[in-house]
Amino acid sequence: MPREAVPDGPELLAPHVSRETLAVLERYAQTLVLWQRKINLIGPNTVPELWRRHLLDSVQLWPDLVGVTRVVDLGSGAGLPGLVLAACGVPDLHLVEADQRKAVFLRDAARVMGVPATVHAARAEALAPLGATAATARALAPLDDLLDYAARHLVHGGKLIALKGERWADEVRAAERRWRFAVSHRPSLVDPAGAVVILEAPRRV
Repeated sequence: MPREAVPDGPELLAPHVSRETLAVLERYAQTLVLWQRKINLIGPNTVPELWRRHLLDSVQLWPDLVGVTRVVDLGSGAGLPGLVLAACGVPDLHLVEADQRKAVFLRDAARVMGVPATVHAARAEALAPLGATAATARALAPLDDLLDYAARHLVHGGKLIALKGERWADEVRAAERRWRFAVSHRPSLVDPAGAVVILEAPRRV
């Protein structure tokens, strides 16, 4: 018999966040769905699975950011994972998004959520270094290119945390041709073939 589908909704995140955080994330989800009618923030076919495909996917990065002092989220787009992590309590968050319409959405969503976030409506490579202790990214670019974007904004010893698909190991090997870093990973909670990949203290070869 086929496995019964798990209903999509806030209850999926209950084991991972507090009730207060969940309330903030509900405001985020409502704002995203409202804006989705105006601009394409996420794949339309993923809207019915918003909480699992997008919010749970983003929340799983939170344990890797405990103790950081500044985070830069690259290619923030719909605020994933950046605004979700802001709801969890990430401090001094900088959202980098070159698409002007998406940058407007990010500012509005942060206001509705009541979370502090600085939105940079520019390309990462055009910004002055932000001095972050961690950078995050989701569905933006291969790791080799992500390091080009992230390294200029990381302090010495900082780390890049990326949500990657099934080819993540190939991406790590490709990145090692131009970079040196300490790498760790763990399986994704959402994509069984994917992984949360952490590259610490990256430096060019």
